[in-house]
Amino acid sequence: MPVRWRDLDAFNHVNNSKYLSYLEEARLHWMLGVPGQGLDDDVAPVVAAAHLNYRRPIEWPKQVRITLFVERLGNTSLTIGHRIVDAEDADTLYCDGHVVMVWIDRQTGQAAPLPPAVREACQA
Repeated sequence: MPVRWRDLDAFNHVNNSKYLSYLEEARLHWMLGVPGQGLDDDVAPVVAAAHLNYRRPIEWPKQVRITLFVERLGNTSLTIGHRIVDAEDADTLYCDGHVVMVWIDRQTGQAAPLPPAVREACQA
């Protein structure tokens, strides 16, 4: 993923809020590969928690690589670990942490079971 000029803050590095945008984009790309995408008229995922460790600033111009992995698979939630590294040097770690996604019933707003397609994709 390319770092965009508009992602920079007054200190000429990527603003901390943009890290969340990068992670969201990576999760969306992953979800597009899941049959049914884990959402339908009845259920959809929401971010319940996000934990980011900012290890070093990302400067422009850079390309970053985002790796996602399953840390925990629950009944209604999924904890997705993440790493943002330099695309040319994977030893340069910019950020790590995790995001908790909870599937909710669109009608009630209550937690709903993980869709089978999501569970299968996480166990593959």
